[in-house]
Amino acid sequence: MKYRKLGASDLDVSVISLGSWLTYGVGVEADAGRACVNRAFDLGINFIDTANIYGRGAAETMLGETLSGRPRDSYVLATKVFFPMSETDRGLSREQIHKQIDASLQRLRTDHVDLYQCHRYDAQTPIEETMEALSEVVRAGKARYIGFSEWSPAQIEAALAVPGAERFVSSQPQYSLLHRQPEQAVIPLSARSGVSQIVWSPLGQGVLTGKYAPDAKPPGDSRAASDRMGHSMNDLMRPQVLAAVQELKPLAAEAGCSLAQFALAWVLREPNVASAIVGASRPGQLDDNAAAADLQVDPALFQRAETIIEALRG
Repeated sequence: MKYRKLGASDLDVSVISLGSWLTYGVGVEADAGRACVNRAFDLGINFIDTANIYGRGAAETMLGETLSGRPRDSYVLATKVFFPMSETDRGLSREQIHKQIDASLQRLRTDHVDLYQCHRYDAQTPIEETMEALSEVVRAGKARYIGFSEWSPAQIEAALAVPGAERFVSSQPQYSLLHRQPEQAVIPLSARSGVSQIVWSPLGQGVLTGKYAPDAKPPGDSRAASDRMGHSMNDLMRPQVLAAVQELKPLAAEAGCSLAQFALAWVLREPNVASAIVGASRPGQLDDNAAAADLQVDPALFQRAETIIEALRG
């Protein structure tokens, strides 16, 4: 495993990290989830990402139980706040940030998280209030650093301009061969501002593994076949997308790796990416993904892959 510095922090995070969206506490049985977390540590993955909204606290609870026997300084733990936890609890107000960090810490069975992230932007709360509340959380020792997910460049700049506030060190965007929008503005702005990317869905929710054929039903044990986990995949499962992904397989073979490893290595070619978050329902999936950390791929193969995917937009 390789590690990269997370923005302007002192955190060294594994370039492959383990996420828990739609999986732990939700779509994956507890024993399988624990096995995945334990296998991640075996592979040198030290960065675990979750959120209070995942299973309405269920993912944090499962991780808290699984991590409780490990030394707290042996892993980097991140969670998030914004989405509704009840009919009245949502957003990034001072009240909510303080309430939700305490609830997250209780579920995670720890006195602090290493990274506390705004899961989305809250247009209903002044940015000054949000940044001041996040700063209070850091200064109280409940989080070491702060980050954001899916904010616009204008929103990022406004937050960075709040005087006296703690500085963001991470951005968590969707980023993959199938979704390259962060390259336009978020990555350049982040690189100038001491902010690293923690990428979600680098495998396009599994589509970039190549396991979905354009003319066949999804495998029965796949995310796309799951009522609980496949609801957000409609756009990615279009036949033309699946056909283009099949064209990437020979490039991965030429690089001497699986298609999933190829797609992860493509994301990690970007210096501003500190880590690519992967999900896993079986420990063996992590073995394949973790191997991407050591890949050296000819940039010409990446360029050919980009051309194939760009043709979808033509």
